[in-house]
Parts: sequence; structure tokens; C-alpha cells
Amino acid sequence: MSHSIKDRVVVVTGGSKGIGRGIAQVFAEAGARVAIMARDGKQAAAVAAEIGHGAIGLAGDVTDKASLVSGFGAVAQRFGGIDVLCANAGVFPSARLETMTEAEWDHVSDTNLKGTFLSVQAAIPFLKKSDQGRIVVTSSITGPVTGFPGWTHYAASKAGQLGFMRTACMELAKYGITVNAVLPGNIVTEGLAGMGAAYQASMAASVPLGRLGAVADIGHAALYFASKEAGYVTGQTIIVDGGQILPESLDALAQA
Repeated sequence: MSHSIKDRVVVVTGGSKGIGRGIAQVFAEAGARVAIMARDGKQAAAVAAEIGHGAIGLAGDVTDKASLVSGFGAVAQRFGGIDVLCANAGVFPSARLETMTEAEWDHVSDTNLKGTFLSVQAAIPFLKKSDQGRIVVTSSITGPVTGFPGWTHYAASKAGQLGFMRTACMELAKYGITVNAVLPGNIVTEGLAGMGAAYQASMAASVPLGRLGAVADIGHAALYFASKEAGYVTGQTIIVDGGQILPESLDALAQA
């Protein structure tokens, strides 16, 4: 599969840390020409240098369409086009429903949901020119499948991404562009580390495979959706969670 990714131009939004960095690493190691986009262009460039394989980093804000158009244009000029958009940028600050402010809701919605729309819209002119146009959205199990207190805004944005994806894939099919989504479970990132060791231990205990996921696990799922071999797959999702959503309770795992 990786041979069909070699020399393909891949843009990863929110690629300077966490899952985005993992996606960028996997694509770069598969031979893709990777552009990491993040609000902090210097950080994106530093991460690209660490990843190597010719990756580049640049500034781009998914809440600002002009920023995206400029950034994508720079990538296309540098590499000769864009084949794959990994719409990964996202935020997940915690806020309880009863006390959440409109500003907190808007921040999450603007980044996660509107940011996906703006990223895809800005990338379309470039992807239309590719013979292997691919869009891979990073959603989540939280919202589409599960819930977690403090994340109503996040859950709504992640469920919304899938509604967007299912219609976007129909509109873009005439150009040969596919649109799919990866739904991560609990993945070891900087953000998860900030939730504490006790939380991580309890989450690992809820996963049938007995461990939290790695960012590379999400990267490999995205790699499949971006491949030539997945050319007849569109509007679909892959849950990458070690089986987390399956047990009815912790007791179900104890009985396994």
C-alpha cells in the first residue's frame, strides 16, 4: 500500500503535535512529500525537520480561509500540487454544559467543524488536479459513538464532521476525490498526558487490547484512506480504539 503514497503531496493540518504529528510521520516514512501546517509556523518547521524525509512546515490557521489558501498555494508551488489533505486540526478544552460560555463553544466549533469545512474548501482546487485526490478527516469516537462529561461542544463538532463528510464525498466524487474519516479512541498524546496518570490507567483498563493507542495507529489508518488501493472507498469511517467502544461494562472485560 505504501508504494502508492510515494511522492504524493500530503498536507496535515494541526500536524505539529499529537495525532497530527503521528500522521505526518507515518506519511513521511511511506515516502510522501509532507507539509505540516500549524498556527505556529516555527513549531511546524521544527517538527518537520525532526521528522525528516523532506517534510516542510508552514503557518496556517484553519479558522482563517485566507491563511489556508495562501498556505496550500505555497505547498503546491513547492511540490507541484496537492494530492492528500489530512484535516486533523482540533481542540478539546473541557467545559461543563451548565457553565460553558458562548465563546468556549464557538472556539471549539470554529476550529474543529468550521475549520474542517474551510480546509476542505480551500484544498478542492488543488485536489481536483490530482489523479488520486484524497481527504482524510480526524474525527473521534466522542460524539459520533460515545460521550464524555465536559465535552458537549467537542462531541457536537466531531459528530458534525461526519455529517459534513457524508455529503462532501458525494459532491466531490465527480472529481475522483474521496472523503473519509478516522475516529480515534484514547491515544497517547500531549493532551492525554495532561489528564493525569489515573485517567490514563482507567482508560487503558477499559480497552480490550489493554493499552492506549499510539499516534502511529491513527497515521496508518489515514495512510490506507489516502492510498490508491482505497480508491473505491468514500464516505466511510474507521474506528481505531483497541475495541474500547465494545464492552458493555468493565465487568464484561473481566469475564472475557
